[in-house]
Amino acid sequence: MENNFKKTKREGVVIFSPYESGSSIKKALEIGRENILFEVRESKMKGRGGAGFPTATKWMLVAASRADKKYMICNADEGEPGTFKDRVLLTEYPALVFDGMVVGGYTIGSEIGILYLRGEYIFMLEELEDFLQSMRKQNLLGKNILGKEGFNFDIAIRLGSGAYVCGEETALIESLEGHRGEPRNRPPYPVNTGYMGYPTVVNNVETLASIPQIITKGADWFKAHGTDKSTGSKLFSVSGDCEKPGVYELPWGTSLNELVEIVGATNTKAIQVGGASGICIPKSQFDRKLSYEDASTGGSIMIFNQSRKMLKVLKNFMEFFVEESCGQCTPCRIGNIKLLEGVVKIEKGDYTFSYINSLKDLSKTMQVASKCGLGQSSPNPFISILENFKDEIFSSNGNGANHA
Repeated sequence: MENNFKKTKREGVVIFSPYESGSSIKKALEIGRENILFEVRESKMKGRGGAGFPTATKWMLVAASRADKKYMICNADEGEPGTFKDRVLLTEYPALVFDGMVVGGYTIGSEIGILYLRGEYIFMLEELEDFLQSMRKQNLLGKNILGKEGFNFDIAIRLGSGAYVCGEETALIESLEGHRGEPRNRPPYPVNTGYMGYPTVVNNVETLASIPQIITKGADWFKAHGTDKSTGSKLFSVSGDCEKPGVYELPWGTSLNELVEIVGATNTKAIQVGGASGICIPKSQFDRKLSYEDASTGGSIMIFNQSRKMLKVLKNFMEFFVEESCGQCTPCRIGNIKLLEGVVKIEKGDYTFSYINSLKDLSKTMQVASKCGLGQSSPNPFISILENFKDEIFSSNGNGANHA
């Protein structure tokens, strides 16, 4: 797939703006830990993985710990359907990602960084290892980095085993420790009790790739892009029915109408924002803004034109969640199966609206009772597609002979 980020180098670009390898590490050592935390906090940057937790808060909590070990983990388990932006960052902009890890490690007082790489991305492992080795030769990794006495930090790469749920930070940590990838109960949180029981920061690839730009150019420069509550820019993995699929960097606050024009989408019926676990937005709502306060997303944008049957789209998503649920908690393990059964019944016309309403109630229960983000978010497409495309799905087209 073509990476169209080169076509988006317009006003509002942050990550893909010019950057010299190692420059943020040098600047970080010059200004010190407190000033780094100040810049990251003042930038108002939130995690780019989808949860939107303030990055500075995580760093401050771990930095304040007096534990004798701390860990900086980069979550590169890019498993959300329709997302491929982290792959672009790791293959074409590794300096941003790894420099961000080094700056983060220095700030929180960690000597160990781990890149948790999606198992399917094993093809890039050798090149990433080579890049890390080149950083060691430049004294950007290892002992006494850039001559800073006592600042020792190195990065190891670990491969996942293909579990979608390991994109959740506590399941990722369980996997790293050699256990089955299942979410932990929280609290305690990773910032207190993370990898091997020590305070741990887990940041998304894109989050860490933003850090060098914030450190070298400043918080004011960063938050001049985007909106007041969603500062900076965002990488979007755009796929589906459009002329120019690819990875785009756009400022937060970009509307869906602007997006479809940029990517050359015509005759568009719907946009799935946030991957399979996101929400499906109809054309009548394309004035909505991509931002934490409106249409929030970890980066996946799927475009569907008028030829697509939204019930089939929904069935595809629900089959995915049934397959990927770790099975640990009942709301997710059973709930997703029941929602899929409901989609099949709608296909066959074997349903009542009372039954559909009961599934909507089940969805709301799953959102509050599931243990992790998988079960909490998997009902999103079920609710949004049935609500926004009910005229299409429940029309008298052979479906719904029993929908009394």
